Amino acid sequence: MPALTVAGIAELCGGEAEGELDREIRSVNALADATELELSFVNNRKAAVIAQRSRAGCLLVPLNFSNSERRTIVRVVDPRVAAALVIRVLHPPRPIGSGVHPSASIALSAKLAPDCAVGANAVIGEFAQIGAGSIISAGCVIQDDVIIGECCFLHANVTVYAGVRIANRVALHSGCIIGADGFGFAFNGKYYEKFPQIGGVLIEDDVEIGANTCIDRAAFGVTRIGRGTKIDNMVHIAHNCDIGKHVVIAAQTGFSGAVKVGDYAVVGGQVGVGDKATIESRAIVGSGSGILTSKIVRAGEPVWGTPARPLRQHLEQLASAAKTPQVLKELKSLRERVEKLEKS
Repeated sequence: MPALTVAGIAELCGGEAEGELDREIRSVNALADATELELSFVNNRKAAVIAQRSRAGCLLVPLNFSNSERRTIVRVVDPRVAAALVIRVLHPPRPIGSGVHPSASIALSAKLAPDCAVGANAVIGEFAQIGAGSIISAGCVIQDDVIIGECCFLHANVTVYAGVRIANRVALHSGCIIGADGFGFAFNGKYYEKFPQIGGVLIEDDVEIGANTCIDRAAFGVTRIGRGTKIDNMVHIAHNCDIGKHVVIAAQTGFSGAVKVGDYAVVGGQVGVGDKATIESRAIVGSGSGILTSKIVRAGEPVWGTPARPLRQHLEQLASAAKTPQVLKELKSLRERVEKLEKS
């Protein structure tokens, strides 16, 4: 089992250690559950209070942490980010060997790197390409002309439609569907005629996409997911959307067609975004918000509500709504008094 000394943790995280530098740490755990052989981290005031009772053998703490109890700590700029680095060392993923399972179906024209892995009952279509170190897990379907780069990890039962391009170090969790037809139909006066979706999907380096998320192919051109973007479970991204770099999108959010999202934007859960809306770089959209068709969400102050509006304005309206029963009660009282005055 891997282990690190406190001094080794400090070196790994670029931090400054205090206390027992030779103490051995074997795992990472929550503050309330950590033992003397485990590491935990403090990233807010509430956690600092819990840390006073924690039995963790070492704590990753902010630079300004008060160590009055003289505990074994490592001071770092961001304890949560540092904890992620340590977890990768102490809790490495289970190694998966290369090779093709006998039950997999591989087209003769497909090109697979010698060290990639293909699991049971996976299907890889004509002229598909799988890069070095990539893992195609059990039950995945990779259709014709798909290109998957190096060190990608497709978990079980992922479907990648024809012509999709996936770059390097991309993780697709179980049930993802990449490249299905966009929702395009033309009404001819009697019924809806399907508008063929002949574009593609491009997923750039270091993207991670959660379970059961669907990303549709473009009508023309590409639906793009920018480098480093992280997408949660059960998200829908429609045809011709352009998602920038290092965007974060939480679960159950839906993007209509041709939405543009700038770099480093943050989109909360259960957000609905209308056609051709724009979310600018570093904008923040609160959970449950609704963004109307062609609306522009500016970078700066977070937006919330439906229709989405600046957070301060949204909170003011909520406060006003909370006062409505009292206002109605006072209005009724005034009306009764006026009626008495009129009668007299």
